[in-house]
Amino acid sequence: MLSAITLDPTKTGGKAEKLEQGLHRLIVGQEAAIEQIVNVYQLYLTGMATPDRPIGNFLFLGPTGCGKTRVVEATAECLVQNPRAVIKIDCAEFQHSHEIAKLVGSPPGYLGHRETHALLSQESINQYHTDTVKVSFLLFDEIEKASDALWNLLLGILDKAVLTLGDNRKVDFSTAMIFMTGNLGAAEMNAMLTPRLGFDAARESRKLQAGQVDDKLSGKMSRTGLEAARRKFTPEFINRLDKIVVFKPLGTCELRQIVDLELSMLQQRICRMSTDRTFYFSVTDAGKQFLLQEGTDMRYGARHLKRAIERLVVQPLSNLIATDQIHSGDRIAIDHVAGSTVMSFHRVAELEPGQAFPPLPDHGNALPASAQATGGLYASEATQAARHSERA
Repeated sequence: MLSAITLDPTKTGGKAEKLEQGLHRLIVGQEAAIEQIVNVYQLYLTGMATPDRPIGNFLFLGPTGCGKTRVVEATAECLVQNPRAVIKIDCAEFQHSHEIAKLVGSPPGYLGHRETHALLSQESINQYHTDTVKVSFLLFDEIEKASDALWNLLLGILDKAVLTLGDNRKVDFSTAMIFMTGNLGAAEMNAMLTPRLGFDAARESRKLQAGQVDDKLSGKMSRTGLEAARRKFTPEFINRLDKIVVFKPLGTCELRQIVDLELSMLQQRICRMSTDRTFYFSVTDAGKQFLLQEGTDMRYGARHLKRAIERLVVQPLSNLIATDQIHSGDRIAIDHVAGSTVMSFHRVAELEPGQAFPPLPDHGNALPASAQATGGLYASEATQAARHSERA
């Protein structure tokens, strides 16, 4: 009698695991969306996906600033190393049925037939394929703003992965991931995130003001989004979707991680500038806390935080560069003094002649290893700062 070997169906393959790790590195707080994308991609890799359909049909719902579009861009970045490999269709431009001609082209005999180029041609769909990854990424942004004609056009794409253009050419979407984002139910969700008045709601209001969202509130928001989608779309449209994910609002813990991620991406951007302007910066814990304080608004999500970083860090750094107060090789410490409405900037070290910069990280939430200590400050900066003050 053969002995039975217990199998583990929860494991993922190497390529799918690599995608999952990449998404976790780039996306904060949206575990459900990452899990669904990884599962669908593994189905595609193993050939177990439903034939003659797109790789996956996703509907992402949630309030603004929670990362719906960013998840799509991060998926493209992980698979084809290009976050701009997403073919984005702004559904606000298709509020009238005749505008569908922009997508499929005008049929023969219509005025402008030869001048109208279909946005969803096969060449356009496949333009970002690589030698190893033959996957396309389509994003229909704010799908609820489109006319019924666009929804009807999507029925055939979502079900049979085929679209017929105006000149009767067929477009194959069987290697495409199709994402649709929407703000359905956002008004009701924002109302849940608004601190309420009254003695009974005092504790809940304090949590919301601090950016804390519990599982009960997240579940209530998910149900609100799903109900809004069912009211808006027809049953045949909903039935063609593989996954409907309602993004949860970002709490303080997630926003704190986004601060580190955004600052790391800013450092990478600086290091990719011309060599005569390359410098390193670090933000103290007090500075990060101030950015979090200024950028936390539950109604606007991560976008409000990014605006705070642009206003308090990026713009001042730009001014310092333009006025030659920062030079190539400088290391800048950014801090916040209690009671101030702005950040303070200090040059704490200069690159010694012949000394090389630390290696630039590819991605991730952290700066180079030498900058991880003391909240992102270089371990030797105290000594270097003292030397710099002596030279001054």
